[in-house]
Amino acid sequence: MRFLKTPVEALKEHLPSLRHVWAIEDAWEMGNESPPEPHFVEIDAQTDLVALPYSSGTTGLPKGVMLSHYNLIANIRQLLNTGLTNAYSVYLDFLPFFHIYGMTVLMNGGFTNGATQVIMPRFDTQLCLDLIQRYKVTNLFVVPPALLAMANFPEPGKFDTSSLEFIVSGAAPLPPEVAQRAQRSYDCKILQGYGLTETSAVSNVNPLNRVKPTSVGPPIADTVEKVVSLEDDRELGAGETGELLIHGPQIMRGYWNRPEDTAETITQDGWLRTGDIARFDEEGYVYIVDRKKELIKYKGYQVPPAELEALLMEHPAVADVAVIPKPDVDGGEIPKAFVVLRATEQATEEEIMQFVADRVAPYKKVRELEFVETIPKSLAGKILRRELVDRERAKGEG
Repeated sequence: MRFLKTPVEALKEHLPSLRHVWAIEDAWEMGNESPPEPHFVEIDAQTDLVALPYSSGTTGLPKGVMLSHYNLIANIRQLLNTGLTNAYSVYLDFLPFFHIYGMTVLMNGGFTNGATQVIMPRFDTQLCLDLIQRYKVTNLFVVPPALLAMANFPEPGKFDTSSLEFIVSGAAPLPPEVAQRAQRSYDCKILQGYGLTETSAVSNVNPLNRVKPTSVGPPIADTVEKVVSLEDDRELGAGETGELLIHGPQIMRGYWNRPEDTAETITQDGWLRTGDIARFDEEGYVYIVDRKKELIKYKGYQVPPAELEALLMEHPAVADVAVIPKPDVDGGEIPKAFVVLRATEQATEEEIMQFVADRVAPYKKVRELEFVETIPKSLAGKILRRELVDRERAKGEG
């Protein structure tokens, strides 16, 4: 059989913008060639892109986030200014480096300050604790599911984790009950940070000398934030809840090939609409309530699923949980909970639902509950609600 075109020729024809294409079989021959003269290209750090990570797509399709050299360098400098890391820090890296959290905070941040980095191919609780003991890890950056696994680990005292100075949780809301249990088990500071792929990673973090456990902390250096009304973009004061907007050098250039989405997300004067519902306290600390798109609309009321998830995690039989909107003829949408029980505990659906009902306003009650083996989550630890919503829709259609 004879091909009219080689695979390389066909690829070049299909993708004419490619400058060079090499087949694997040419690699040995290339290795024996003399390197060409270096060719330097002048870049504009402000506008030229260095990375195109994709948003997590927990509620919709992921979008390419255009980050410039300036964005990443600025955010690394902002991170180092927090005082959370230095040349004597020892990291344990299990967050993927293709995700903005792992790429900026761990990989690039660690390279910049010369910290020691111990790399795990994937998270495993026992291996994590063993590596902390073996390499005297000082700085642990996690996502909530990893901290939950550590909090649930039996007899953590078998491992010497006294080298840990703090554990930072980010990328998704951290239930207070999980933070409290982890702090009791590992006797170190547990603090939250906050950011988005669109902010090159970091925009908020708790200072080590003044941690507020339920807050993601104040804005980091060179970052300005405000909370605006969901109805008319009016700026709100301390204690009032609305959408969080961010302005700073770490804000993305826009979404790849999505000018309409970019215009909806970045205002004409450069503020990034985060899509997160939040409030400030009197000291400028930010408290994230939930994602704007994930609010459950029940009979005209807005119910934050993250609030119900944090409350459900306080039940002694609950190991993990996710809450989604379920279509309802009377209410429009109702909160439905998917619950993973602890292996050593038992509880009925009615008991857990009553536990919540005793602690919230009537319109916030969980009105349906289903026990499951696992909660679908992204590698960054965010609940993939769209998978649960699609599962519910498929049930209804079936």
